[in-house]
Order: sequence, then structure tokens, then C-alpha cells
Amino acid sequence: MTRIHQIELDATEHKVVLNIESRFDKTSYIETINQLQSHIKRGDIYEVNFCQEFFANHASINPLATYRALNKLSPTPFSGFFRIDDHYILSATPERFLCKRGNRLISQPIKGTAKRSIDMAEDEQIKAMLKSSIKEQAENVMIVDLVRNDLTKSAIQGTVKVDELFGIYSFPQVHQMISTISCELDPDIHLIDAIKNTFPMGSMTGAPKIRAMELIDTYEKSKRGAFSGSFGCISPTGDFDFNVVIRTILYHAKQQYLSFQVGGAITYAAKAEDEYEECLLKASAIMKVLAGV
Repeated sequence: MTRIHQIELDATEHKVVLNIESRFDKTSYIETINQLQSHIKRGDIYEVNFCQEFFANHASINPLATYRALNKLSPTPFSGFFRIDDHYILSATPERFLCKRGNRLISQPIKGTAKRSIDMAEDEQIKAMLKSSIKEQAENVMIVDLVRNDLTKSAIQGTVKVDELFGIYSFPQVHQMISTISCELDPDIHLIDAIKNTFPMGSMTGAPKIRAMELIDTYEKSKRGAFSGSFGCISPTGDFDFNVVIRTILYHAKQQYLSFQVGGAITYAAKAEDEYEECLLKASAIMKVLAGV
């Protein structure tokens, strides 16, 4: 467990110092990735989403103000602010888990991330490299296949389809590779069961899903809690839309505990150092907000 960053945060009326720590240092993270890849070589799994936690004890923040700052820096289509008693979720997630529109179910898993550049020509080049990356495509298509399988549990036979494969979408901090899979909902399947049949989402677990979850429980040093879960809404007509809780601050006001987790897909071809750097990239917007940028 290593302290990685000390920041000053302007809470209500006074400055407080947040000591952001990580459950992994770079060396232990790389060692863990190597262990997970040994499972892949043995054929236990094809891919696993491995995450690490950054946290601060004795944290005193204004949750709503912090969420607004996060959403301003990193506006995303599925962001949200959620509170139950002293527990807060401050989310800038770009990912949709599952939605229902009429009789149609739609899932949009994200696998594939690249940094943005302030230079337009370089930014377009980065975007093109992400789209053509064999590694990122391999990670993405494994999860697409998993989601297709999950949707068959709720679908009218023969209606599961991939509407878009390897779509590239740009957000203020990163480019993302997003695929879209849909189906027609079997009228005998209740909408709640349709959610159950696809949860937890493939993009945050791995393939095969159950074995990947077992390895996540073994190798991650923190319980995920609400992270990598979902929140959303159900309309009176039965339509719904639920996100994936990533790029998110979890805050327990009474315990003054602040936490956020980041991770990525680990495959046979993954390079541990690159995956570590990608984690830091995904955490960058939250770190900027907590630093008062």
C-alpha cells in the first residue's frame, strides 16, 4: 500500500489535505498481472477486468460540489449523483450497461482506451490507432461475445445482433472503443429478469464470466462495493436505462472515507506496464478534480 499523491481540496470553507493512497504499487501491480496471465496461459480464462483502488482516510468533501466539478471536467452521457444516507456515488461514467426501449434491449460495453491530445492532428492519429489496434479489438470482441451470450437469455430466438462493432467515441479525457449489441426482448421475460440475466456486466468481469469473477475476488485487494455495479432508472412504461459505475468517486461521509477504482482488460497480449499507465490515465480526471484543478 503506497501513498501516491497529496492534494489540497477546497471543501466547504477551509482547505483540507487528502492523502490519496493505492492498494498496489507499480511492482505489485505488475506481479499480479503476470499471475493473471498465467491463468490465461493455462486456459482458465481468456480475459479478466482487473481493478485497483485509490483511497483517502479522514476525507472531508462537499459531495455535490465535487460531483459538479467532476462532471464539468469530464462530462459523460451516463454520469450521475446518488445518495443513500451517508453513502455517495459521484459518477462520470461514459458507459451504458443496459437499456430497454420498447421491446428492444441494448448494451454498449467499453473495451479500448486511448489518451486525448491537445494537438488536433495528433489526436486524430491516436484515434485512428485505437480503431485499428488488434489488441484493443481482441479485448472488445471477447466482451461483445459475452454480452451476446447474456442477451440470449432474455431474447426472442435469433434476434441478438451486433449493431456496431469497434465504434470510436471521444470524451474530454480519452477516446473509447464501444460496441453496441441489441436484441428483441422475449415477452415472457420480465424486465427485472432481463437485467438479472446480464448482471454483472461483461466489461467489468471477463470471459468466461464466473471464473473471471473468482479470480477478481482472489487477486484484487479491495471489495468493489458499488464500483463496477450500476444505477439508473425505470420509467412508468417499463423502459429503463442503467450505467456502469466506473470513473466514479465513492464517499462515506460519516466514516470520512473516499475511494475510487480504475482497471482494465487483461489478456494474453496485455503488457503489464502499459495497463498500469492506462489505469493512471483513467484516474486522471478524478485526480484533477480532487486537486482542485
